[in-house]
Amino acid sequence: MNKPLRRVAIFCGLLVLALLMRDNWLQYVRADELNSHSSNKRVTIERYAHERGNIIVDGKQITGSVDTKDPYYAFKRTYTDGAMWAPVTGYASQAFGATQIESIEDGILTGNDDRLFFDRTLSMFTGEKKTGGDVITTLNGAAQKAAFEGLGDKKGAVAAIDPQTGKILALASTPSYDPSTFAGYHDKDAKAWQDLEKDPDKPKLNRALREIYPPGSVFKVVTAAAALENGKVTDIEEATETPEPYKIPLSTKNMKNHASGCKDATLKRALEVSCNSVFAKLGDEVGRDKMVEMAEKFGFNKEQFIPVRAVSSVYDKKMDRGGNALSSIGQFNTATTPLQMAMVAAAVANDGKLMKPYMIDQLRSPGVDVISTTEPEELSRPVSQENAQLLQTMMESVVTDGTGSKGDVDMPGVKVGGKTGTAQHGPKNKARPYAWFISYAKTDSGSPVAVAVVVEDDEGTNREDISGGGLAAPIARDVMKAVLKSRS
Repeated sequence: MNKPLRRVAIFCGLLVLALLMRDNWLQYVRADELNSHSSNKRVTIERYAHERGNIIVDGKQITGSVDTKDPYYAFKRTYTDGAMWAPVTGYASQAFGATQIESIEDGILTGNDDRLFFDRTLSMFTGEKKTGGDVITTLNGAAQKAAFEGLGDKKGAVAAIDPQTGKILALASTPSYDPSTFAGYHDKDAKAWQDLEKDPDKPKLNRALREIYPPGSVFKVVTAAAALENGKVTDIEEATETPEPYKIPLSTKNMKNHASGCKDATLKRALEVSCNSVFAKLGDEVGRDKMVEMAEKFGFNKEQFIPVRAVSSVYDKKMDRGGNALSSIGQFNTATTPLQMAMVAAAVANDGKLMKPYMIDQLRSPGVDVISTTEPEELSRPVSQENAQLLQTMMESVVTDGTGSKGDVDMPGVKVGGKTGTAQHGPKNKARPYAWFISYAKTDSGSPVAVAVVVEDDEGTNREDISGGGLAAPIARDVMKAVLKSRS
């Protein structure tokens, strides 16, 4: 072979080799990336070519699929009480993707999960149409309805947990949206999506998991726990030797109390009427590092996955003494999600044991076989059983003799513990305050429910009348009642 032909042959061989390498790179190395790429419409078309499995609450499906007869996207997602359940389900849209459970458990719901291989293989022989599996949630329908209706047209959120297992019983956020309105890919779906995107009230924001708020006085439960665990208080009925006025450390300003009788108040009385000075002083005595340690035992400063991601609640690790004193009463830059504060109440109610919160109980195949079951898991023990029971005594006193009377369920054999909070925020604290209430209900067999409620605003209420006891406590009460009645 002459030299020019040899060069052409070598060049052609190199081209073939490059083509083979490129083909193998695409088919094996980048296969998963390309399959899930947003521009790969084949994946979306296949996802909606058959009926999607359902998300189940109390044995009933809250989702569905409708045959649109469309040649590309045959089945469109539907939702029952979509706005009420959106913070749980998220959405599955032919045009805009999926979120929340719809996204996290997409493999089960579409039937494409590797654990459903046998079902897919069997359907090839039986001729049955491919369908997805189901996601069985831990949610309590009555509690979710009470939370959603309690919030009404107010902006806010509710999180409710079973303290003994960590099961999430309710997760509500308002204003909300109906995922059905943009489940397709037509112009009306695009318009509904754009309207939501432009809405200044952010209805797609899951306020129970993805918004952090200044907690205000509900954080005093954490400070009380830190004071007890670190030996700064040994008797909740003993005077705390708190001066009136109490000067904020490293500042010339005095701590403002909205309650009277806070001078030398006992820890129990200070929680009942929410004395800022007592808890600021205790937070300073405990010290920043120990306060951080206690907050983190309750779950602060780390993301939670239920399995939907909840953003980190924040307790500053680097602030000075003054910042720590203010943070100890839920001010300064302390910020938290409703889920996190429900976890605080749940740990107290469960005698100091904090269970990991979770929202999915079981995954089930199309043939109703159970694929997996979530087992309760202990997350931490923020306080001893003895100190947890002291905290219960104080929180129950808040409801019977303090600011939380509207949170009482008034049911035989049930004790309610709670803590109110009215969190100031905005420039010079001039914005409308946030109303908080955290609580639990307890029977002889333990606590079946702990709740956190935050109301961002209520346009029908005067600023001076906004309080956790007035706005948030009745919502928590109704959620607890719903859980208690469903278990009786």
